[in-house]
Amino acid sequence: MRLRVSQSWLSVALFVVTSARAQAPSAPVPPSAAPAPPAAPVLPAAKAAAPDVSVTSTCVERIPEGKLRPKLSETFPSRGKSGHAATLSVKVTHLKGEEVLPGGFRVADGEGLDALKAAYLALPDPQGPAGPVITRGAEGTETEVKLSVVPLPPKPGRHELILPPLPISIARASGQVVTVCTQPHTITIEDPIANTPNPEPKPNPPPRRQLEDWELLRRLVYGGLVAVVVGVLAAWLFTRWRRRPRPLPPPPPPRPAWEVALEELHDIRHAGLIRQQRFSEHFDRVSDTIRQYLGNRFGFDGLESTTREALAVLDGVTPAVEPMDKVRAFLRQADLVKFAQLTPTEEECELALSRGEEIVHSTMPARVPSKTAEPSARGTA
Repeated sequence: MRLRVSQSWLSVALFVVTSARAQAPSAPVPPSAAPAPPAAPVLPAAKAAAPDVSVTSTCVERIPEGKLRPKLSETFPSRGKSGHAATLSVKVTHLKGEEVLPGGFRVADGEGLDALKAAYLALPDPQGPAGPVITRGAEGTETEVKLSVVPLPPKPGRHELILPPLPISIARASGQVVTVCTQPHTITIEDPIANTPNPEPKPNPPPRRQLEDWELLRRLVYGGLVAVVVGVLAAWLFTRWRRRPRPLPPPPPPRPAWEVALEELHDIRHAGLIRQQRFSEHFDRVSDTIRQYLGNRFGFDGLESTTREALAVLDGVTPAVEPMDKVRAFLRQADLVKFAQLTPTEEECELALSRGEEIVHSTMPARVPSKTAEPSARGTA
């Protein structure tokens, strides 16, 4: 009975002490004694593992003072395979007139390549199919750059690699060059045969055709093609030149008027017109021959000119025609026979032929001795 009473009093005392503490004002807590933030939850060992490499990049952004940084939108795969290219896609939003990577994507030798090598990443050949691809938007305010990198971890198995920041240069319309850096990206690399149960070694791939740059052969082929073209062109030009219309040889010089007149008078003499009593025809042929000769000799149309016109021309010739009286008499007598319809006699026909021959001989130019005859003449002298 006494034990039960003691326990009851002890319970009451503890209740009073506890109530007094709860009602007592709490003392201010100094700043140094502020409660610490809750500790971060402890992750499993597989997730808390650090990447295999650290980010070591020499990319430095250069933005003119007072200018905004161009907006970059980046995508990079989170998983990949060793030896297989992973593509970093960067969309750059910029102003019109600005050009992204004007000289193409380049990583300077030295620290830039050393950072990629330290991250176990390699850049494919820029001239190959996996080289950088730059796509410029039609509106000129957006450019997409696709860059492929090949992860090459030193050991097999799973690895986490970090792609270091890469420089993106932008040429402004004013000539300034802005350089911005991409964000570091983490990628988990697996072996190509990680998901293959009991993998076996595969044989070597078949050999590929190798292309050799044979400079001498290319020059010979190009030279041969040029020679063929030049030869064909030269042959065509030569053929055109051979088929060209050639000028006709000059005609022979005209015969002297006096030779033609004397030959015609000779034919009239032996034509037998007088013997056949065709006196008018004989007289007309002699008259036409003399008229044509005078015209050819002194420069006028003898057959179409009247007697008055012919005499006017002959009177003005210098030096003067010596047998002018005989010419005047002959032409007037020919007009009487032609226009007055007078029939000449046989004697008049013979006389007209003789006078015509005399007119031709008297109006012939003086003979000039040839130059070949002068030395012989001097030598004989």
